[in-house]
Amino acid sequence: MKNIRNIAIIAHVDHGKTTLVNQLLVSSGTFRDNEEIQDRMMDNNDIERERGITILAKPTAINYKDYRINILDTPGHADFGGEVERIMHMVDGCLLVVDAFEGTMPQTRFVLKKALEAHIKPIVVVNKVDRPNADPARVVDEVLDLFIELGADDDLLEFNVIYASALKGTSSLDASLDSQKEGMEPILDAIINEIPGPDVDEESPLQFQPALLDYNDYVGKIGIGRIAKGKIHINDMVTCCRLDGTTRNFRIQKLYGFFGMKRLEVEEAGAGDIIGIAGLPDLNVGETICNLNNPIPLPILRIDEPTLQMTFGTNSSPFSGREGKELTARKIEDRLFRETQRDVSLKVERIPNSESWTVSGRGELHLSVLIENMRRQGFELEVSKPQVIIKEIDGERCEPYEDVQIDCPEEFMGNIMESLGSRGAELVHMNYDQNQVRIQYVIPSRGLLGFMTNFMTLTKGYGIINHTFKEYRPCLKIAVGERKVGVLVSTDSGMATGYALQHVEERGTLFIEPGAEVYEGMIVGENKYDSDLCVTPVKEKNLTNQRSSNKDSTIVLKGAKKMSLEECLDYINTDELVEITPLSIRMRKKILNTADRKKYEAKMRSQQE
Repeated sequence: MKNIRNIAIIAHVDHGKTTLVNQLLVSSGTFRDNEEIQDRMMDNNDIERERGITILAKPTAINYKDYRINILDTPGHADFGGEVERIMHMVDGCLLVVDAFEGTMPQTRFVLKKALEAHIKPIVVVNKVDRPNADPARVVDEVLDLFIELGADDDLLEFNVIYASALKGTSSLDASLDSQKEGMEPILDAIINEIPGPDVDEESPLQFQPALLDYNDYVGKIGIGRIAKGKIHINDMVTCCRLDGTTRNFRIQKLYGFFGMKRLEVEEAGAGDIIGIAGLPDLNVGETICNLNNPIPLPILRIDEPTLQMTFGTNSSPFSGREGKELTARKIEDRLFRETQRDVSLKVERIPNSESWTVSGRGELHLSVLIENMRRQGFELEVSKPQVIIKEIDGERCEPYEDVQIDCPEEFMGNIMESLGSRGAELVHMNYDQNQVRIQYVIPSRGLLGFMTNFMTLTKGYGIINHTFKEYRPCLKIAVGERKVGVLVSTDSGMATGYALQHVEERGTLFIEPGAEVYEGMIVGENKYDSDLCVTPVKEKNLTNQRSSNKDSTIVLKGAKKMSLEECLDYINTDELVEITPLSIRMRKKILNTADRKKYEAKMRSQQE
């Protein structure tokens, strides 16, 4: 039997998976003594490092005590949870990382459920034991309750528990903070002793199934997965059993292995190895690479369907082309379809006879990360408000629902319950702990659209909200997801002046400052009331030859409200767009001309009446 262990690191977002992988790489001696070691090395994408989240699952490997341990670092956020499910088919065990203070969270349940369904063995790592108010004993009890609740087999209930501080690089088999010692040897030893080796059969015909995709400009698509049976060599002729039942022969151009932070070209690999294969331009997740003479496909992997969609279009604002280099429909389309080569949860469809595309993904964060990447690459585009994807199940229209967990101080609970109640949420459970309260809801996904921005205001920044997809249910017959207040819309184009903005500010909250360039139809602020208001932010003070007693008075404005990309997507209504360029994010009306927009709104009102 090969001395291989294949494991995944799974956890709720921000419970310390990537930091733990860092320490496993260090403890195994993967790096030279003089090598510079970066924090959270596996998060090598700029956005991953800025936001402190893992977006794409990544493979690595270490050598420890004559064993090769292949490790897959997985995303913790619900929007990228589809990768976790597919990765379970590549591994024989997992490290379930749980925060010693927060305990089990919605995504902890999701990832553990996927691990148990795939019948892989978990080892529990209680991380952040050095955190103030950490309670490892309570957390272990919560994990045990979760195992029982998810119907784990009796033999899995006797799981190993290791206590660690990935940030400090210490671990031990004891819950006491005093027993923590430098290094991750207890975890590495548990992986070797507790996780079974892969069930290898190198003599049988080849079977390899990619569970992840990567892409580069030199070799195209790279399928990453575990070899289930047989051996594979570079330049071998193999056959691909497609998802539609057809087959296609091709030659293996490149084989890649993984070690530390490197992707290495290898000449051959055998059953149990986790590798990357290049050579088939249109390779898909779930297809099977087989021996030419024995095309026996493996069961097709299930890929989570998108639950949210947006319309992407070329930038049609008067400021189009000022900041970006990639403006045309052809370039935007190429970029979107290139993203689908790597991200199997993303779907892109061209809207006929237009320069727009329907882009479907797993959630707002999933789509906003794509938009942010495009913005940094020089693209200009405009996007619509996210909409949930409605499915017809057994002749009934159904919409996605999500589990929501909220932790906040008790004083804010009433406001939250009132707000969620109006959005169709159903209270499932409530738990008090001193002055903190944990509330669990089931809510239609569209009820969360626009709620995130409001949530931080309701809790004054002290609340934590987590949500994960639950299931499709019949559509709720109430209107939710639209913003309750109106906006201030510019009627003119030009440069905003302090003189004009002091009068606009009396109407609500400003999104712009003096000196900002605006155009007709651009949203410059939020109205106090529930209707939109047309304003003039570019008006200059009339000059006269009359002396004024307040001539030298200074205009004092409150600071403009700054909106991030996610906040803008949350904020806009269905008749509005977000304009995205490399340097600016602006909100605007779909119909820019004030007179045309008023005619359209009057027409829509008369139709509703």
